[in-house]
Amino acid sequence: MIRLGVIFGGKSVEHEVSIITAVQAMNKIDSNKYEIIPIYVTKELEFYTGYPLREIDNYKDLSLLKRNTKKVQIVRINNQVYLQTLGWFKRLIKEVDVIFPIGHGSYLEDGSLQGMVKMLDIPCVSSDQLASAIGQDKVVQKLMYKASNIPTSNFVWFYDFEFIDNKESILEQIKKLNYPVIVKPATLGSSVGIKVVKSEEEIVDAINQAIEYDKKIIVEEVIKNLKEVNISILGSQENFELSVIEEVGSKNDFLTYEDKYINGSKSRKGMANSSRIIPANINEKLANDVRTIAKEVYKVIGLSGVVRLDFLIDENKEKVYMNEVNTIPGSLSFYLWDKTNKTYTEELDEMISTSIREYKKESKKIRTFKTNILEGFSGLKGLKGIKK
Repeated sequence: MIRLGVIFGGKSVEHEVSIITAVQAMNKIDSNKYEIIPIYVTKELEFYTGYPLREIDNYKDLSLLKRNTKKVQIVRINNQVYLQTLGWFKRLIKEVDVIFPIGHGSYLEDGSLQGMVKMLDIPCVSSDQLASAIGQDKVVQKLMYKASNIPTSNFVWFYDFEFIDNKESILEQIKKLNYPVIVKPATLGSSVGIKVVKSEEEIVDAINQAIEYDKKIIVEEVIKNLKEVNISILGSQENFELSVIEEVGSKNDFLTYEDKYINGSKSRKGMANSSRIIPANINEKLANDVRTIAKEVYKVIGLSGVVRLDFLIDENKEKVYMNEVNTIPGSLSFYLWDKTNKTYTEELDEMISTSIREYKKESKKIRTFKTNILEGFSGLKGLKGIKK
């Protein structure tokens, strides 16, 4: 049986969303094939493990939850990864074969955890650290889209200190986009800190609000006659498939945090709780454009696992714009794969199997040399030979 460490939580404004997504997934992973090992990361970046972490109601009282679970660290000893207790008398309590990050935002989705798992040298059920970092940064994404001739909305971006030092210049650049515009923190998700600004009088307050969350800010033009659609991709660069396309609905100017995760419901179903039309009410030409652009984005960023790509459509112009990619989407987009007759359990199994297969392929690449060029090294004089 494969020992699967599911990591979730983290120091992020999307902490609670991550818990919902992870608990959903853990309850759907095939327990006949995988030993599910929950690894909860607190907002203080402490690691806990234990069966109580699999029950959503236990998160109502975090102090009690911590008392009923074990505080651990992740270590690699003798070519095996373990969960180890802390303190003077450390114990190895669980072996882990595969890491499955189910976190949203900072630390767990932005490439930080993926880099740590790379150092542990075991399979990771997500995009790699570079693709994850790109997926978390809306500015880098937009710059890549522009460089790759992938259609995306016009934008202006800047750092918080630049806005303080060159406010008038930046406001002039934003003015050229034409109002209304949408202001976003560059590296957050779940629509946190985002605001649609309809006039010049509101822009400074919106930017200052975004700066409270992030040091990098992006301001985008608002697409007219807007319809928002999403699609999910599952697999690897060598072999992947596309889900159905969904149309997302909102009574607001954009899909808000409340639309995505609350929406007047207490069911705690995460993104599956949002208002949506599946399949999207768009013609085949637009649907083909979405699929074509999605494949190109998947390739350009180097994504893997399951991702969700969000698009903006100007219905009057029948033009599709790439908005952003989510490398660990809310609810892992199971509601899109369910419409292709793929159960959530089957989706999760494919994700895990793909990560193991890709890890084995990667392990065959040359990453180090057996020879040691420092043998016989004799101080600085030895550097001359290295330079040659």
